[in-house]
Amino acid sequence: MSEFAFDAGGYLIDLDGTLISGRMVLPDARWLLKQVDGRYMVVSNNAEHTPDQLSRMLKSLGLPIASGQILLAGATAIDCIARDYPGSSVLLLGSAALRNHARRRGLRLHQERPEIVLVTRDRNFSYAKLATTAEALCDGAHLFVAAPDLNHPGPSGKPVPETGALAAAILACAGPRNYTVIGKPERVLFDMACDRLGVTSVDAVMIGDNPQTDGLGASRVGMRFWQVDNGLLRQPAHQAAE
Repeated sequence: MSEFAFDAGGYLIDLDGTLISGRMVLPDARWLLKQVDGRYMVVSNNAEHTPDQLSRMLKSLGLPIASGQILLAGATAIDCIARDYPGSSVLLLGSAALRNHARRRGLRLHQERPEIVLVTRDRNFSYAKLATTAEALCDGAHLFVAAPDLNHPGPSGKPVPETGALAAAILACAGPRNYTVIGKPERVLFDMACDRLGVTSVDAVMIGDNPQTDGLGASRVGMRFWQVDNGLLRQPAHQAAE
């Protein structure tokens, strides 16, 4: 791995498919974190957990990453709504952890005529929730989607449903409409990570496994992208060994 020059000011590192798959640590994860120690943020479209939850889980796997080094699309979507629409009424499709996070941020979780619908990864998504959400949108609620991913590969390689799949079902029912996406490839997480690292986007590198989210988002903000395949960091073309 000596051919890699880790000379950027900061590194944004994806989680699923880059550092871990399920609860399995991927081959280059520990080596990668050692190379960029003190200069990285984990930036993930995870829309189910909080940074504290993931920090505890990663530590149990031997990856000691502090919660302050983790940015997640679901928790960030809640933070953005709480900042821009304080005290608003929200229909939140998501985990108990994210619902608790929303309440702590002062949002009111209502199912009847909410001002905002926020779609995150909801393992208990159902026909009834689909109907309620479509009705809220038809009544004028604003739609936020934590992340656009339709799925991510599980440890067996088979697809694990993600937030984007739920949003697609809702839009198929309620009809097309404008909505706000927080996660990659939108720039929100990229900008927040760079701010925390104290670097500009041109002095940072995005490391991830998904060209459609990690790569496209990096390109939009003028950031370099290094791709991970099957847990292995691919050598960037501009750094090819002579």
